[in-house]
Formats: sequence, structure tokens, C-alpha cells
Amino acid sequence: MNIIKYKNWFFAFSLALIIPGVIALATFGLKLGIDFSGGTLWEVRISEGRTINNQDFQNFLNQEGAQVSSATNTAENSILVRMRTVDENQINQIRKKVNEQFGSVEDLRLETVGPTISKELTNKAVLAVFLATVAIVFYVTWAFRTVPAPTSSIAFGFCTIFALLHDILVVVAVFAVLGRFFNVEVDTLFITALLTVIGFSVHDSIVVFDRIRENLKKHKEQNFESVVNNSLLETMARSLNTSLTAIFVLMALLLFGGASIKIFVLALLVGIITGTYSSIFVASPLLVTLEKFQKKV
Repeated sequence: MNIIKYKNWFFAFSLALIIPGVIALATFGLKLGIDFSGGTLWEVRISEGRTINNQDFQNFLNQEGAQVSSATNTAENSILVRMRTVDENQINQIRKKVNEQFGSVEDLRLETVGPTISKELTNKAVLAVFLATVAIVFYVTWAFRTVPAPTSSIAFGFCTIFALLHDILVVVAVFAVLGRFFNVEVDTLFITALLTVIGFSVHDSIVVFDRIRENLKKHKEQNFESVVNNSLLETMARSLNTSLTAIFVLMALLLFGGASIKIFVLALLVGIITGTYSSIFVASPLLVTLEKFQKKV
């Protein structure tokens, strides 16, 4: 099987994912949770074992002027409410209205994030992603400094960062669409998931790149495209098996896990799928494209 032969098709598929995603991101933006935008997180449980539909609960709170962005049923038979910032007096009034409508409620969690803290969290999140990306570029360039001709460590570093950005863009674009049409918010766990996706993407790419480096030394008589293609075939089963085990676990968590981790799990799931794809069908074919471009220059 010649994967490299169809590299332009893989590049076209990636562009078909990224371009609409970037447009969606620029148009809709991400729907920020209270960690980044500021607000109040209130988790309550209705007493006497009653189960309340989350949408009915959200509609009731909005009618009372609470300005709720989302209300989610959790696995603990409680409702997790995200709303604009409210003070103690306002939450007491809301609680009184809820008691009258649904019966007595038990507070499980009440957290408020102000705009100053949320801005600081946003800046730190962006800085964390940026520093992780820069550190990875330097590490890959250094780790592959002894790679034999015709390629170079800089080419390996460039392809790694391209695949990494590819994966981040896909994940962020997916959540821009989910935020617009399904009211899905991103929080600090989303940033944690992005950093995990970055690590997974780089790990997968390095496995393939390391085999390419070994085969370049072993098979000097073969052309570069053949070496890359054979290296992909040799590592594909390992990459797919590793990814599938993680995907199965994440699918189980997404279906049966608590509501508080669903966004984190979904971001990881999308990131691991696109990271597996990019390490096989984007990063290595791009390495071949760069090698051909260098020959022409």
C-alpha cells in the first residue's frame, strides 16, 4: 500500500476540515464558560428524590431573571447551573423561588468567578498552549539533529508543529460549532484537554519519525519517499491500536461518565482521532513534500 502516493488527497481532506472550521471559529467564536467569561456555577439537588428536567429548570430560572446559560443533569441526580454573576442576596432569592416551585433544594456547590480572575485564567491558558508548542518544536528539532540526508531536523520540527496545529484547529473548530448550535461551553478542562491532545499528537508523530530516521540509516539505497512510506506501514498498526484503546475508554466515559467531565472527554476524543489521522496522513506526507521542494530550490 502506497500512502504517500495519495498525499494530495489527504492534504485536501485536512483543508476541507480546517477551512470551514476556521470560518466557524471566526464567525461564532468559542462559547466561554464561567472560568473565562466570569459567572456563577450552582449545583443543586432537589430533595425527596425528585427528578427535574434540566430544560424546565433552566426555563424557570430564566423567567425569574437569573440569566442561565446552561443547566445540566448530572450522574449524582443533581442539576449543574451556569449563570451570570450573582451575589448572595440574589442567590437566596432564587433559592426561595426554587423551593416554592420544586420543593426544598440542597446546595452541593456554589462558585463565582469574577471578570478579573476569568481574564487572568484566559491569559494563562493561551500562554500555556503557546509555551507547550514552542517547547515541542525545540525538542523535536534537537532530538532529530542527527537525522541523515536528504531531510533535516528542521523539516521534522516543522512537520510536527504543522500536525500539532492541525489537531488543535480541528478540536477548537468543532467546539466553536458545538457552542453555536448546542450551547456547549469551554472551561479550564478544555485547555487541559488541548494540552493533552498536543502531547498525544507529538508522541504519535515522533513514533513515525523515529522509524523514518532508523530506516534512512538502514536503507540508504531506497529513495526518500519509499523509506517514509515503508516506515508508515511498519508503525501504522501500533498507532491505530494505541489510539483505539484510548478511544474505547473515552467513548465509555462520554456515554456513562458524569456531566462535569463530558466536555473534557469529548475534546480528548476529537483530538485523539484527528491526532492519529494527522500523524499518519499529514505529518509524514508533508515531510516528503518538503524534501521534494528542497530539491527544486
